[in-house]
Amino acid sequence: MTFSDRTCVVTGASRGIGRGIAEELGSEGANVVVNYHSAEDAAAETVAAVEAAGGEAIAVQADVTDPDDVAEMVEATHDAFGTAAVLVNNAGITADKKFGSMSQEDWNRVIDVNLGGTFNTTKALFDDLKSAESGRLINISSVIGKQGNYGQANYAASKSGLFGMTRSLALELADHDATANVVAPGYTKTEMIQGVREDIKDRIRKKIPLDRFAEIGEIACVVRFLASEDASYVTGEVIDVNGAMEL
Repeated sequence: MTFSDRTCVVTGASRGIGRGIAEELGSEGANVVVNYHSAEDAAAETVAAVEAAGGEAIAVQADVTDPDDVAEMVEATHDAFGTAAVLVNNAGITADKKFGSMSQEDWNRVIDVNLGGTFNTTKALFDDLKSAESGRLINISSVIGKQGNYGQANYAASKSGLFGMTRSLALELADHDATANVVAPGYTKTEMIQGVREDIKDRIRKKIPLDRFAEIGEIACVVRFLASEDASYVTGEVIDVNGAMEL
């Protein structure tokens, strides 16, 4: 199976890991729907990068927490490229605070985007994945979903929730020759890590046996593998890409 004429929807694809995934799929000739929330210019840059890599792409604004927005994104996908064969749920946010200082709003917002948004997009495209030839659902979690992290109870809960959700959907999609998997990156060279103080970066690196942060491409190529025919017998799994960080 090649990616030519296969439609891939990537949420949160205007920057970081999402952009890297969109470019990687585009390099294989895929049609890529670049979802973004507000960064229109950055999404346009992702579209240009996908097309330069050899794919076709459109940018579609949608708040994944809004089912109406998601429905419009699906309609735009169908109008441009037809049925989606691959859905990569990458959109996510953080609102870090110690639990004692965490507000209900801090909790709800992170859960609504990271977990609720995954529900909304998957629900809207579930029939596409079932009807596509070798449909692929790939949810982007985090090493924090396994380890937890100080000041990130909301984020850890949202990312951990993806494990059980994906495993359950793998069982339901199996009847349709479709798969569902999770990629759980460790600390990766994105804008988020670039904004961290150097002394804190040093402490993080000491916890990583490979002694470095992941490149975005090292995450994206794992997603590309899971989206391919080579991964046709891999489903219900959590693929850790974290440099051997201890759990």
